[in-house]
Amino acid sequence: MSNLPYVQTAGTIETMLEKIKKASVPDVFSQDFVSTKLSMKGGTARSTIPFIKKMGLVNSDGTPTERYKEFRNPAKSGRAIAECMREVYSTLFEMNEYVYELDNKKLRNLIVEATGAESNSNPVQKTLATFSTLNKITDFETEETDQSVEKTEVSDVKSQVPIYSSHPSQKSQTPEGINLSYTINLNLPATTDIEVFNAIFKSLKQHLLQE
Repeated sequence: MSNLPYVQTAGTIETMLEKIKKASVPDVFSQDFVSTKLSMKGGTARSTIPFIKKMGLVNSDGTPTERYKEFRNPAKSGRAIAECMREVYSTLFEMNEYVYELDNKKLRNLIVEATGAESNSNPVQKTLATFSTLNKITDFETEETDQSVEKTEVSDVKSQVPIYSSHPSQKSQTPEGINLSYTINLNLPATTDIEVFNAIFKSLKQHLLQE
C-alpha cells in the first residue's frame, strides 16, 4: 500500500502557486516569506510548505529550485507542474500513465487501490482534491510534444553531419583540380638475361612510379 501525499485544503495550494508566480523569487522559501510576501497566514498555509518541497519547487533547506523558476515562466508553468505530479504521484502514474485524463470516479478508484483506504476516507478525499487541483494547471501534452520535437531535432542534426574520408595513400589533385593519367608502352629487348629486365623495372620504379 502507498501513502499518497496531499494538502489539507486544495484551495490553499492553488492560491499559493498563483501567488508564487507573481512574487519575486526568495532566497529562502520560509514561513516568513509565505506570511509576509505571499500574504498567506495561518496553520493551513504553513502546513502547505512541506508539500511545496515534495513537488520539487523548493529544496529541503528552503532554497527555490530551477523548477520553481520555470514554474514562474508562463511558457513553462504547465510543464513544470506536470513534472511535479509525475514525481509526487509516481505510484498512480505507474498504475496508469494517463492518470491525468481519468474522470473523478476512475481517479478515486485508483487512489483507493493504491492506498488501500476506504473510498470515502479523509486521505482519499484530500488526495483526490489535491491531484485534481494541480491537474487543472498542468500541461502534459506540451511536455510530450516538446520531448518528441527535441528527439527529432537531435536526429536531424545527426543526419546532417557531413562525413569526411581520407586516403593517405592517394596523391593530391593538382591545384586546378585536374586528374592526369598516363600509359607506358615498353619495348623489351630480345634477351634471356633476367638482370636486364630487373634493371629496366627498377629504373621505372625510381623515375616514373614513385609515390
